[in-house]
Amino acid sequence: MGVDLRELIPDKAIRVINDLKELHGRTVAIDAYNALYQFLTAIRQPDGTPLMDSAGRVTSHLSGLFYRTINLVEVCIKPIYVFDGKPPELKSREIAQRSLIKDEALVKYKQALERGDLESAHRYAQMSSRLTNEMVDEVKELLSAMGIPWIQAPSEGEAQAAYLTLRNSSWSTASQDYDSLLFGSPRLIRNLTISGKRKLPKKDIYVEVKPEVIELNTLLNVLDISREQLIDIAILLGTDYNPDGVKGVGPKTALKLIKTYGSLDGALKALPEARFPVDPFKIKEFFLNPPVVADYIIEWGEPDKELIKEVLISRHDFSEDRVNAALERLMKAFKECIKSRVRGLDAWVR
Repeated sequence: MGVDLRELIPDKAIRVINDLKELHGRTVAIDAYNALYQFLTAIRQPDGTPLMDSAGRVTSHLSGLFYRTINLVEVCIKPIYVFDGKPPELKSREIAQRSLIKDEALVKYKQALERGDLESAHRYAQMSSRLTNEMVDEVKELLSAMGIPWIQAPSEGEAQAAYLTLRNSSWSTASQDYDSLLFGSPRLIRNLTISGKRKLPKKDIYVEVKPEVIELNTLLNVLDISREQLIDIAILLGTDYNPDGVKGVGPKTALKLIKTYGSLDGALKALPEARFPVDPFKIKEFFLNPPVVADYIIEWGEPDKELIKEVLISRHDFSEDRVNAALERLMKAFKECIKSRVRGLDAWVR
C-alpha cells in the first residue's frame, strides 16, 4: 500500500493530465504489481467474481494489462513494466498482515454471497485479490509478445522504477503509491492505469479519475525539506516496513517535527514513547540505497500477433473479434509511435 503522503502534497506540485496525449512521447516506468492488482480489483462482475476462462482461471489481470497498454501506446506513451523481486526482510510483518486480511476478506466474501449482499460481496472480493507467480509469468509472456519491455527488479519494483527515472531511461514512474518519490524518482504519475469513472466506496457515486504528475523537486521546495527529511516524515507516518507509524502523529505533526528537529534522529528523541517493529534507521537506509539492477537492457520488439492470440484466445478464451481489433490498434501504434522513432528495433528513445 505504501505511505500516504497525499495530505502533504500541495496543489502546485501536482499537474492534472486531462488528456493522455499530453504525455505523448514520454517513457514511463510502471510499477507492474501495482497495476495488476488494480486490474484484479476493478475488473469484476457485480457479485465480485473476476473475469475467468472456461477452466476457471482468473483473466482480469491479462485483460486489463492488454487493453490498457494498447491505450497508452496509441497515444505514444512508452511503458516499461517493472516487477517486484524478493521483498526485503523489513517488509515481512506487513506481508503477513496483508495475507491475513485477504484470508479474512475471502471468508466474508463467501458469507456475503450466501446472504445475497452483492455490494458487500464485491467489496470483500476486491480485498481478497491475489496475484500468483504463474499469473505474473504469463503477464511477462504477454508483454514480450506485445513487444513491450519489462524489467525484473531484485527487490521493490518502485525502487527499480525510480532508478530508471533517475538515469533518464524513463521520464517518470507510475504507481498509485507514493513510495517511488521516497526512492528518489523525480516524477510520479498516479492514475495512469486506472483513469476514468470510479465508484466511491460504499456509495452509489462515481467520480472522474484523471492521471496526475507529481514533481518531487517542487514538492520538496514548497515544503522546504530535503528528500531525506521526506523519508523521515514517511517513517513517522508509517511505511510498508513500519505500517503503524508513530501513534498520534499525522501528516502535519510529522512535518512540523522534522522541520523543528531537523531529522528523524532528533524527532525520535522528542518522541520517547515511539515504538517500531524494525529499526527505523534501517528503513531510511533502504529508501536511500535500495537494491536495483544497474545493468539492464530496454528493447522494443515488433508485436507477435500469433503468440498474443495463443495466450489470450487459445489459452484463455478471449473474444477473437475483440483481440483482433485490439491487435490492429497495437500494430498501427507500433508503426507510428515506436518503429518510426527508432533506428532499428533495439534502439530506445526517451
